[in-house]
This record gives sequence, structure tokens and C-alpha cells, in this order.
Amino acid sequence: MKTFNLKQSNLTATLSKKSVAFLATTLIAGGLFATATTASADQVTYVVKPGDTLSQISDKFYNDQTHIQSIAKANNISNIAMIYVGESLTFNTDATSDTETPAKSVVAQAAAPAVAAPAPAATPAPTANIATGNGFTANSAKEAIAMTESGGSYSAQNGQYYGRYQLTSSYLGGDFSPANQERVADNYVAGRYGSWEAAWQFHLSHGWY
Repeated sequence: MKTFNLKQSNLTATLSKKSVAFLATTLIAGGLFATATTASADQVTYVVKPGDTLSQISDKFYNDQTHIQSIAKANNISNIAMIYVGESLTFNTDATSDTETPAKSVVAQAAAPAVAAPAPAATPAPTANIATGNGFTANSAKEAIAMTESGGSYSAQNGQYYGRYQLTSSYLGGDFSPANQERVADNYVAGRYGSWEAAWQFHLSHGWY
């Protein structure tokens, strides 16, 4: 009985070793050990910190800012200007760069609304041949006032009134140059009447503006 048990035990041990070796070989060959425990080394998860932007995160993990769109796409971010502190972003650091031009760096908050360029001011159509009170004619209300007040002369003087638009010295601030006379006259009319046309209508009814 002892001899039989010993042989049976040895046979069992031998079979067990062969079975284990065969099973291990099969698992390794099938790649089961590798796929069960190994995660992709190229995929990272990053938690957004205060002040972070997608361009900074792209630069941190890719050493450039050409992966902004790929990070946004991987995390379903529709507006690259809006990421939030504490948000987890998962992306593949082995991804190819975006084909688009890199976006400018944006702060991790709602982007400021775009400011539309101001539309050019409409230029009023000139009024043809305005007859002034002293026989001059002009093709605009501004010119009509200048012709009526001074005959169009930048050096005309009448007491305290000086220049093409007969403004007081205090208005001109001691600068009687043509450029300053034009600038001060435009500001005066815009502030008092809103337009040269309105100033001319007032002039017609009052004799001054």
C-alpha cells in the first residue's frame, strides 16, 4: 500500500507540474496576462487647476499648443474657452496634432463676447448751392456757416470772435491754427446742435449759431 501511494503521488505531482506549465504557456501566448493588467501608458487624466487653459495643458503634455482641439474633442468640450476648476480631462498624449491653427490662450472662464467693429458713420449727402446771407454759396451746411460768418477766412476777426467759424478765443484756447479751428467747431456744433445741418437751420432763424 505504501509503494502504490508513493507512485500515485509522484504521478500526480508530475501531471500537476505539466498542467501548470501548459496553462501558463497558453495564457502568455494568448496575451491574457498582459491585457488584463496593463493600461495604456499614453492616456492621462488631468484635473483642471485655477488659471489653467487648454493651450497651457496642451503645452504641458505635448510641448506645443497644437492639440487644443483634440483635448476638447476627447472630453466633449464644445467651447474651448470654458473649462472648470476640478474638471477631469482624459486624453491620449500620443495623439497627432490638430490640423487647425492653434487657438490663442484663453483663461479658464467664459470668454468675453466679441466686440463688433463700429460701422462707419454715414456721411450726410451735401446740400447743393446753399445761398448765404452775404452773397456766398456753399455745398454743405458747414461751409454755409463758414461763408456767412467769415467768408471762409481762418484769420477773420470781429471783436472777441475769431477765425473761419467766428468762435471766441476762450473756445479756441489760444490756438488759432486752422486744424484747431476745425476741431473746436466740430465739437461745438456736435455738442450744441448734433449736426451742422441743425446748426444751419438755427442760424437761418436766429442769425447766429
